[in-house]
Amino acid sequence: MTLTAYIFGVAAALGTLAVVVEMLRRNRLRERHAVWWLIAGTMALIVGLFPGVLAWAANLIGIEVPTNLVFFVSVAVLFLVCIQHSAELTALESKTRILAEQAALTRLRIEELERELRKSSD
Repeated sequence: MTLTAYIFGVAAALGTLAVVVEMLRRNRLRERHAVWWLIAGTMALIVGLFPGVLAWAANLIGIEVPTNLVFFVSVAVLFLVCIQHSAELTALESKTRILAEQAALTRLRIEELERELRKSSD
């Protein structure tokens, strides 16, 4: 690995971690959403600082080309993020439906009360 690639890998990992932490700090990202990005950034930093770890992990799992392990782990992390977002989207859709139903029932009740009020004042 060249010195340029080593520095770029470490800088990219640190940049990713810095962006995630800054988004957390500014309340632009919730903790439960940041977990996978922090894990991915930490793993990238470890591999960037200690490139031999990637070769060791690939050998341990039985993957011949360590870069394939990087792609596999990247896809796995993105897959987990998608599953997490899908689950949260489902919950939010359910809450939105319930709120819409409650708002409709409240509107109906207000209209009924207004009609009764008009009848009693006439």
